[in-house]
Amino acid sequence: MTRFAPLALIAALTAAPAFAEAEKYVLDPSHSQIVFTYNHLGYSTSTGMFSGFDGEIQFDQANPAASSVTVAFPVKTMLTGWQARFDHFMSPDFFDATEDEMVSFTSTGIEVTGEKTAKITGDLTLNSVTKSVVLDAVLTQAGEHPMEKKPWAGFSATTTLIRSDYNLGAFAPFVSDEVQVAISVEASKAE
Repeated sequence: MTRFAPLALIAALTAAPAFAEAEKYVLDPSHSQIVFTYNHLGYSTSTGMFSGFDGEIQFDQANPAASSVTVAFPVKTMLTGWQARFDHFMSPDFFDATEDEMVSFTSTGIEVTGEKTAKITGDLTLNSVTKSVVLDAVLTQAGEHPMEKKPWAGFSATTTLIRSDYNLGAFAPFVSDEVQVAISVEASKAE
């Protein structure tokens, strides 16, 4: 038994540096998008997007479970590709959105599930309702950006939301209550 103690100690010391800390990364708004899709009457899949938003990641590459993420943006930055659809989404049928109506996500925990995968649990506030959601996340790449010459990281994530959980269930089930969400972000290490 005693002969394994030094090996166990070495493994413990090298496996997870105890003194590493999360570093602040800021989202690159030009390369960060949230795309959502839903079924429309069984005939088509409709798509919308949020882009150009700001957010912050506290990224601990040595201990990803110690990382965190916060993002917030106005609901009126939604892109639908058709003005009448956007106007309907902002109407009392759905958001009844004011200029100050925000969408936000704040992580509450990260469970590492693989070398580059994790489940990120967090509080999503949408339409003034806050619910816990889980994002299936992937670290797509981390390293020096070839043009910016500074640390950069890319992440993708998916989840499914239920519209009616956020008081946005108008026309369900004809328009699907389930909304598929795909997230792709880039972030640069803060100066």
